[in-house]
Amino acid sequence: MALQNILQKKKEEIEKKIADAVELLGEKSRLRDACEYALCNGGKRFRPALVMMINKALKSNVDVTFVALGVEFFHTASLIADDLPCMDDDDMRRGKPSLHKKYNEATALLASYALIGAGYRAIYENTESLKTSDAPHSNNAAEICCLALENATYNTGIQGATGGQFLDIYPPDYATSTLQDVIHKKTGTLFEISFVFGWLFSGGDIQKLDLVKKAAWHFGMAFQMQDDLEDVNQDNDNEKTVNIASQIGIEKTVKMLCEEIKSLEKIIMALHIDSDEFSSLTAFLANKAKTFAEEHGVEII
Repeated sequence: MALQNILQKKKEEIEKKIADAVELLGEKSRLRDACEYALCNGGKRFRPALVMMINKALKSNVDVTFVALGVEFFHTASLIADDLPCMDDDDMRRGKPSLHKKYNEATALLASYALIGAGYRAIYENTESLKTSDAPHSNNAAEICCLALENATYNTGIQGATGGQFLDIYPPDYATSTLQDVIHKKTGTLFEISFVFGWLFSGGDIQKLDLVKKAAWHFGMAFQMQDDLEDVNQDNDNEKTVNIASQIGIEKTVKMLCEEIKSLEKIIMALHIDSDEFSSLTAFLANKAKTFAEEHGVEII
């Protein structure tokens, strides 16, 4: 099945669950309305889809709805912050007014706080549902909860998305290692949460968690390199300097992208999550890399 069809099906399922979950944020108010506006403002729903894809690849019967939504809550909170005038100062998000334009800056800031809190609440809710399931790993629910909390706190903090946004605004230099650090912290860390949540709550071997994180690293790198290659001309026109293709060149970026995809494929095989859905995902990335190579005359092996 084509990746687009897989993601569309997952997106429809996730958006229905988001609509159902809005009431869990609290009583109806202007702040809750702001959260709902931000959550329901479109998007590919890639991060929660990854949680569900891992769940399916592991043939788990555990419902991972809450942690899938939790990742989307974290992601949406980061987008609200990114759009603020003191950050990227974007008036539009996915063709609609960004949250601070629709409401105001104070409400937008508080909505981002509320969604971060809701993301952590989702870990608790999924732990409770795991405890009452008949899954073999239900006895490890407390350990799984602690590991999920540790991963989320790390990846949303200074070592993760928050630190990544800071580096994106204030890069110390444009060395390849620095650009990779920005990509990992700003983009890869939220994908790591997706991979880890999907793995833990679906009964994946806890001893292989480091390998799961490596898979997320390579996926995050490939995902952002692809974006940077697509946006390189636009970013150059807008004088956006933190674009790896702009700084190290298109040829080198395409070759690095291909290496990241190969590494991702190997780990997916090693983790035995090489389902039809993940095969479609890696095939999509590989085809994009091939297209970039052909467009720019880059020889790849």
